[in-house]
Amino acid sequence: MDKVVTFGEIMLRLAPEGWYRFTQVDKFGATFGGGEANVAVSLANYGFDACFVTKLPDNPIGQSAINSLRRFGVNTSYIARGGDRVGIYYLEKGASQRGSVCVYDRAHSSIQEAKASDFDWDNIFKGAKWFHVTGITPALGQNIVDITVEACKAAKKAGVTVSCDLNYRGKLWTRDQARKAMTEICKYVDVCISNEEDAKDVFGIEAENTDINSGKLNKEGYKSVAKQLADKFGFKKVAITLRTSISATFNNWAGLLYDGKDFCFSREYEMFIVDRVGGGDSFGGGLIYALLKGKSTQEAVDFAVAASCLKHTIEGDFNAVSVSEVEKLAGGNASGRVQR
Repeated sequence: MDKVVTFGEIMLRLAPEGWYRFTQVDKFGATFGGGEANVAVSLANYGFDACFVTKLPDNPIGQSAINSLRRFGVNTSYIARGGDRVGIYYLEKGASQRGSVCVYDRAHSSIQEAKASDFDWDNIFKGAKWFHVTGITPALGQNIVDITVEACKAAKKAGVTVSCDLNYRGKLWTRDQARKAMTEICKYVDVCISNEEDAKDVFGIEAENTDINSGKLNKEGYKSVAKQLADKFGFKKVAITLRTSISATFNNWAGLLYDGKDFCFSREYEMFIVDRVGGGDSFGGGLIYALLKGKSTQEAVDFAVAASCLKHTIEGDFNAVSVSEVEKLAGGNASGRVQR
């Protein structure tokens, strides 16, 4: 099994049932999730030795977070223990013309207050093939930016491929803060993942003739975005997810992968959304799997988009699908017929 390492924060997710609003309910369902943890779960489901690195309190809630990962076969042996709390996010799922709402309660979480000494990166990267980070966790503070950079340096020293999902979160930091931190982190990145907004928010690179709020997406314009990102940082590959938001319930979903020579677009899926949280993470997990398996640029983007399309039909952060299910959809079986 190929060893893949991801680093970030796993949070307690508290959400009303179904499409109820926060103000309508007196109870919340509790699960766990977080960008980099979601990627690790996808890769564990695909048969890899997926190692998730973070810091969690040594209490029952921290242990519950670990157990949620172990359930899917994620390797949790490198998780540091200590600190006082698990970060929380509250999710109100949107429907039709009402968008979803996410409220963070992450201050003073164990990972936010982590120190460089919590992680032995040389040991963590022994035998590893791939390291994945995002722009979410570094937004928690300069100490996490420094730890992420240190981890990327150690990964490169060990000959490990590094991928990064830009994942800009405006509720966690400013565009200027993101640009400064991600410019440093991206010096060590081989594969960059972005969506139709992140490149603009973080680096000021945007597609022409696109208005994401009105649902107008000029896919061809993202060829330029991918090339500008690759030229700026020397990325070997740039992947961009392309979401046309018709409403909170119905989206069209596709992707682009640029390998320095060819621009490959996936097919576009019309989706009825059950839960869109983790959609980008499942794309990242699918892309990493496909590239490690030696798939072509076209095959890799097709697999990643199909994996992510399936995630939008699954409750919770984690993408509980198998390789065969993804390959079936990527191969054109999109009927959704009952499997008997």
